[in-house]
This record gives sequence, structure tokens and C-alpha cells, in this order.
Amino acid sequence: MKPRNYALPLALASAALLTLSAQAVTAMPVGNPNVPQPAKPVELTRYLGLWYELGRYENRFEKDCDQVTAQYSLAEDGKINILNTCGWRKGEPGKASKGKAKIVSDSGNAKLKVSFFGPFYIGDYWVLDHAEDYSWSIVGEPSGKYLWILTRAPSPAVKVREDLRNRARELGYNTDLIRWTAHTSPK
Repeated sequence: MKPRNYALPLALASAALLTLSAQAVTAMPVGNPNVPQPAKPVELTRYLGLWYELGRYENRFEKDCDQVTAQYSLAEDGKINILNTCGWRKGEPGKASKGKAKIVSDSGNAKLKVSFFGPFYIGDYWVLDHAEDYSWSIVGEPSGKYLWILTRAPSPAVKVREDLRNRARELGYNTDLIRWTAHTSPK
């Protein structure tokens, strides 16, 4: 019996998947056509830990999620472990996803490449600005289609939220596209 050659079907399936992925990403609105470089370096040991998502640009992998958190810890290999959680999605318990990140050299630790799919570090994660005390962070990436506003508290004061909205606007983001994340259990 002659072994089958799966190279062509596998290549075609991969090309189709890449095309569909590109179309899904392309369909998202660009909220900032001129994403700035990160404002300052990041002290990694202070950035690690638990962050609560205050707001974001809605995206396919967080669609309808609330009670969203991101936990960052240092891995033995020097990379960063990521644990993202979606506590609730449309009133149902959410899910968690694990990933890894590596720091982009010469970025002052403010740019990372992330992977949630094995060894492929294709996602960009730029800490565009952060508080001196690391109580908040604004994260984006070069396409301007993604934005995350993170805080150390699940429900910071209204003034903090407004200040962060204004800071995102100063960085060039369309703040009308921000989806504010709830951190209370659905009733």
C-alpha cells in the first residue's frame, strides 16, 4: 500500500485558515491609525501580578466577556506566563486562556510578543503608558485595532476611569469604541 502525501491538502487548509484569520482581524475597526511608541520603560517585576480589565476595544476572543482579568508571572525560562480569564459571558461562566510572552529587545520591556498557540509569538502587546505606581496601564499594538485599559482594582473610582479615557484619547484612540468591562456577577 502506497502512503498518501498530505502535503498539498495540508498546505491548502493552512492557507484557507490564514485567509479566514486575516479577514476576521481586518473586519475590526481601527480605533487609532497612528499608534504611538510606548511612553516609558516598564519595570517588569512591578508590572507582574493581577490586572483587572477596565475597558477594551471589543474583539473576537473576548466577545461579550465581563469580569476579565490578566495575571502575569515570570516563567523559569525568563518568559512571562499569561493567564487571561473571562469570568462571565452573556450571563454564563466564562473561561480562561493560558499564554506566554517574551520581551522585545531594546524596548525598555514595554513591547512584548505573545503566544496563545504553542511556539508562535505573533501577537503584539505594547504597554503604551502606565502609572508610576503601576496602578493602571494602557495597552495597545501597532494596528490600532486593539486597546486594553487595565487597573489593579476591579472597580476604580469614576475619576480614574475618566482620567484613563482621556489618556487613551491623548494617545490617539477613539474612546467611543471602548467597551467598559463589568466586574459584578450577573443577576
